[in-house]
Amino acid sequence: MTTTDKSPAARALSEFSEFNLRMARGQKLLKRIKDEDVQIATADKEVVFREDKTTLYRYKSSAKPSIGVPVLVAYGQIGRYTMTDLQEDRSMLRNLLALGVDVYAVDWGSPSRSDRWLTFEDYVDVYLNDCVEFICRQHDIPAINLLGICEGGLFSLCYAALYPERVKNLILTITPVDFHQDQAEGRANHGLLNLWTRGMSADDIDHLIEANGNLPGELMSYVFAQMTPGATLSKYNLGLLDTFDDEKKLLNFLRMEKWLADRPHHPGEAAKQLLVNLYKNNELIRGEFALGGRKIDLAEIRVPVLNVFAKDDHIIPPKTTQALRQAVGTKDYSEIGLDGGHVGVFVSGKSQGVLGKGIFDWLKKRDR
Repeated sequence: MTTTDKSPAARALSEFSEFNLRMARGQKLLKRIKDEDVQIATADKEVVFREDKTTLYRYKSSAKPSIGVPVLVAYGQIGRYTMTDLQEDRSMLRNLLALGVDVYAVDWGSPSRSDRWLTFEDYVDVYLNDCVEFICRQHDIPAINLLGICEGGLFSLCYAALYPERVKNLILTITPVDFHQDQAEGRANHGLLNLWTRGMSADDIDHLIEANGNLPGELMSYVFAQMTPGATLSKYNLGLLDTFDDEKKLLNFLRMEKWLADRPHHPGEAAKQLLVNLYKNNELIRGEFALGGRKIDLAEIRVPVLNVFAKDDHIIPPKTTQALRQAVGTKDYSEIGLDGGHVGVFVSGKSQGVLGKGIFDWLKKRDR
């Protein structure tokens, strides 16, 4: 008798039995997995520079060098740079290294309440600038290739506008530029972070920061989770259940959860600049955002620019990123639109053969 020939009660009993068996297999699998099996960001690297809580890493590679100028990867404060090297087969950094790119990455560390007064000026003019200066001295070069991700892309845009002599090529991934273009495509589930921020007054944001000293990482995790409530509710039952027959899938799931759980606090004053000056007031695209009294003029960016965005990014909607084309002063502007969402740009199986290779090919053409 086939499953379809069974009575509804018999089918229900069979499905319940199979569910219990799968749960039992999953329990055994989870008990067998240890913390060291779920390590992330394991590509071989060394510390080459430190300043306060900021650490600069240089990655080791046995591949033959193919590009003369190193790449510095700058992630933001809302998440950690470890997303770029989640695991061996899902790693933008490893893909670049395998192609012969000399890669550095900056880690902003774990800000505490004592760091609440740090601003965009500190991260752009001091920490990022000092990392760039260190690399230039080490390689005896006047400029580097700068690759900014999300808020790190904002740091990179500001840096390239203020220090054009130090940037040879600028690469941005999932970086917001026009913060009021979130509804441009009419997708109701996109840009909820923009709407949430615009819904708060500047005083609300001040009170939030005053109460906590910083913008809590736990709060941002909650905000991101509420953007996709269906996926959030089903992740630990249906999503996790689907991995119980495949140890590799389960480890992939656990590594992503490990990264999500390690969300740092965001320094308070820099968070105010992000939420009020950029998200609410949209000062960057309007040429009104200033660091240390110097307005950031994106038209001053005349080096080649590669802008990478996710076509289904509900956190940084594509139009907020693509606005960069009309704002920069360079004539050498390129875009790569990748299928998938915000995080999928770095960790999806489809993007592995596209993102790193796309960046490499673009850099190779400009490596004179």
